[in-house]
Amino acid sequence: MNIPSLQEWKAFGTYHQIGNHRVFVIDQGSHEETLAILHGYPSASYDYHAVLPFWTRHYRVVVHDHLGLGLSDKPEAYSYSLIDQADVALDLWQKLGLQEVHLLAHDYGTSVATELIARANRAYEPVRLKSINLGNGSMLIEMSQLLITQKLLKHDFWGPILAKLSNRSIFNNSFRKLWADRSKINDQEFDVLWEMLNYNQGRKVLPRVSKYIEERKKFWHRWIGALMQTDRHINLLWADKDPVAIIDMAYELEKKIPSNSLKVLPNIGHYPMLEAPELYANTVMDFIKTTSA
Repeated sequence: MNIPSLQEWKAFGTYHQIGNHRVFVIDQGSHEETLAILHGYPSASYDYHAVLPFWTRHYRVVVHDHLGLGLSDKPEAYSYSLIDQADVALDLWQKLGLQEVHLLAHDYGTSVATELIARANRAYEPVRLKSINLGNGSMLIEMSQLLITQKLLKHDFWGPILAKLSNRSIFNNSFRKLWADRSKINDQEFDVLWEMLNYNQGRKVLPRVSKYIEERKKFWHRWIGALMQTDRHINLLWADKDPVAIIDMAYELEKKIPSNSLKVLPNIGHYPMLEAPELYANTVMDFIKTTSA
């Protein structure tokens, strides 16, 4: 499998102006149906490089880097609220002419997705969510097993210090813990993800981005409430060896969401799209086909 470099990935996408900021977007495939992806933290659209070839045979695939992450702008004077990130996603999708999408969200992106669901529950849905597919995100923040780096980065005092002192070795050690089968780790992928974290002085804004953890607590009733109240069918796709968004979280969401399907990916860690790309890609497509049917 070819592992694209940062420059190759950048050439693969384009920039779109959303408000005052540039958002990096991968927009591939020329099919009628669109798969729109909300990626996780602290990574980027690059998470999906290995699964794109499977999906673009059947869908137009749109995945952008959230502001503050990847190759998108990383402004210092910005809130980095998940609510703002939802606005960016909707503005981008409308700019691309999307009227309905199959939504796929992972990690950080699942909370952006729950904000979109909360709005849809209140009849605000400028881009229709044809199917909703959520996975390995600590939406139930009270159950999350946060890494020490996550706890420190969101801290007002320690966050900027850790961000400044972080290096490739610290990043590597933190990310390795997220793989169940460490023989599947590809150092080239880690190199690119580290480069993207640093792109446009990204580490400088990382503590501000990390405040999303507190928003998951603050808006718990809005976002988890949206899942409990929605009449939409929710697909839950969970890798069971995730040390942060633990599998018990998936089982608890299964209890809370009125209409849902849960698919467990056995013996896989937090990044199934990188650790088991073919299995992950096919499972997502199966979910979409079932929901559409």
